[in-house]
Amino acid sequence: MNSSNPCNTRSRYRWVIIGAMFLMVFICLGFCSSNKGLYLSAITEALDIKRSLFSVNDSCRYIATAVVNLFFGALIAKFGARKLIAAGFACLTVSALLYAKATNIWMFYLGGCFLGIGLSWTTTTMVGYVVNCWCKEKKGTIMGFVLAANGLGGALAAQIVTPIIYEKNNAFGYRNAYLLVAAILVAVGVLVVSLIRDVPKGMEGEIPKKKAKNTSWEGISFAEAVKKPYFYAALVCIFLTGAALQGINGISAAHMDDQNLSAGYMATVMSAHSLALTAAKFLSGFVHDKIGLRKVLLLCQLAAIIAFVSLALVTASSTGMVLAMVYGVVSSFALPLETIMLPLIAGDLFGQKSFAKIMGLIVSVNTAGYALGSPIANITFDILGSYEPVLFVMAGLMVVVALVLQGVLTAAEKERKHERV
Repeated sequence: MNSSNPCNTRSRYRWVIIGAMFLMVFICLGFCSSNKGLYLSAITEALDIKRSLFSVNDSCRYIATAVVNLFFGALIAKFGARKLIAAGFACLTVSALLYAKATNIWMFYLGGCFLGIGLSWTTTTMVGYVVNCWCKEKKGTIMGFVLAANGLGGALAAQIVTPIIYEKNNAFGYRNAYLLVAAILVAVGVLVVSLIRDVPKGMEGEIPKKKAKNTSWEGISFAEAVKKPYFYAALVCIFLTGAALQGINGISAAHMDDQNLSAGYMATVMSAHSLALTAAKFLSGFVHDKIGLRKVLLLCQLAAIIAFVSLALVTASSTGMVLAMVYGVVSSFALPLETIMLPLIAGDLFGQKSFAKIMGLIVSVNTAGYALGSPIANITFDILGSYEPVLFVMAGLMVVVALVLQGVLTAAEKERKHERV
């Protein structure tokens, strides 16, 4: 592939790049993140570890992701996407091997750090950057398509790893599941890295000369953005959204297990969740390009509220099992708030001038919320013996976040009109 001709490179190779991104997300999010809740009860019971203590593993992951994303702009400028993606797959493989061989809680914490670094360079931030570089129009739809691979990968992973994790007469079945994931990561990593090409310098985030619907706008610099009060309000909302969604997502399978739902039914719910997530991510990007950021955010936030309340009311009764399925499906339409929406928020609110830097910060803040949400949910369980209280609290929090974020969007729209005058 000749990178000396940027226009040629984009037109002939961008669909290969998009395909490679799809496969990367399919494996990295689908097998390393989407089904993490399936491992919780298995690991804590096998090693006799408190859930709140084990959840620090998630905090290690999220803190590592938050720190690495703060430097995403500088790292991508120095090394390029291809090298960072290769490093990301290597870190994910090390993480899976550490989880498989862990004999104490500290090895899980170290594995969490490698997991956070690996996902930083193979999922939302990287996809947002690559799509922003290679695609001039309809970025929401394309990012939605790529990140929808998370749902498909998660659905396949749930069916593969669940019977291995909960293998009869083998309390340590989760170790075999992690070893399988490590092997898959090596094979897919080699293929993806062989297909990826860095965008030639000077072409990153190029603004189309001809004005078209749903294309990028030049925007404001990072120095200008940090002077805007709505910039910080947006970061707070993104932080709290991350805390609520990941805090609940991480305990959903354990909560259903506590309510005596069978492992088979839980796997069905998780698979339905992953399949719905496929549709949710694509639709959220597509609808964003049609009706804008404001309405899509509201729809996703409403889905989060319904999902939290449904999960809180789950029981082993027929009605409770229906509510579990409602959670599985509806929660999928909330999760774009922490994936596809983040690059779109960065682009829609602040434009292209400092896209990589602002997006890295936004993803970092969102991930920092993950580090808070998971321990809070599990500490609630250790104290009260139930996840129900925290589920209702998170539902109320999402109502507040939705209202504040609407004010942020109004302020940003006014500023955007002013900048374009």
